[in-house]
Amino acid sequence: MNQQVTISFPNSISVYIKREDLIHPFVSGNKFRKLKYNLLQAKENNEETLLTFGGAFSNHIAAVAFAGKEKGFKTIGIIRGEELEGKISENPTLSFAQNCGMQLEFVSREEYRLKSEISFLEKLKTKFGNFYLIPEGGTNELAIKGCQEILTEDDAEFDYICCSIGTGGTISGIINSVLPHQKVLGFPALKGDFLKDEIRNFAQNENWELITDYHFGGYGKVNSALIDFINRFYAENQIPLDPIYTGKMVFGVIDLIQNNYFPAQSKILLIHTGGIQGIQGMNMKLRNKQLPTININV
Repeated sequence: MNQQVTISFPNSISVYIKREDLIHPFVSGNKFRKLKYNLLQAKENNEETLLTFGGAFSNHIAAVAFAGKEKGFKTIGIIRGEELEGKISENPTLSFAQNCGMQLEFVSREEYRLKSEISFLEKLKTKFGNFYLIPEGGTNELAIKGCQEILTEDDAEFDYICCSIGTGGTISGIINSVLPHQKVLGFPALKGDFLKDEIRNFAQNENWELITDYHFGGYGKVNSALIDFINRFYAENQIPLDPIYTGKMVFGVIDLIQNNYFPAQSKILLIHTGGIQGIQGMNMKLRNKQLPTININV
């Protein structure tokens, strides 16, 4: 569903949001897209267990845990940070995953960096037995295939397609499915433009650009201006935005509009990639720092 933003924009620019966050109550947005063909492949391979990686408030961990439960897989989550092991009950994401039946294995940050190393993966197989590996964030060729289905024929009217970026999988699928007259703008949630090479590994077209000015200090970083924007946007449009990904992207697009980045009469489609479950965890952090919280009912 494409929902128009009610804000009045200059130069007859119109903005719509594709509500991918409404696809599924627990496996929403790009997580649904990335897991779709991976789950089918795991079934075809007669795998019984899914293993993946994530941090304390990972949308991906929550999505894999629920999808595994729904589709009849055992699930194992390798979690970054040994100190979290005794704090599961305090963490809404990890407690949700555990309640879905996911087995949580906590490792040090140093060990977590080895998640792509064959020796580390063999060590996990020795401990847990055979499993179907889903990378951190879910990005692989099957995930790209799923993300290529985000855009439909009804989206041909748009000039710009905008989305947030974590591992680069979602934008790669979108780039592969846009029409020649369309341009894709990606808004990384991390500092730097190092994701260009990752995207080029999967993307087949060249009509895209990274906008790297709206990470708010880096992954998981926020400030009062972003929180205030998310709260105002929700009050005006009744569309919840997460503070890690989509919130930063929407903030960036509106700022670019106000600074005349887009030509007059542009039609812009924003991809809402979900992530709303992470708001509870972010609000915990904000309260601990005695900062304003996100006022969205989730």
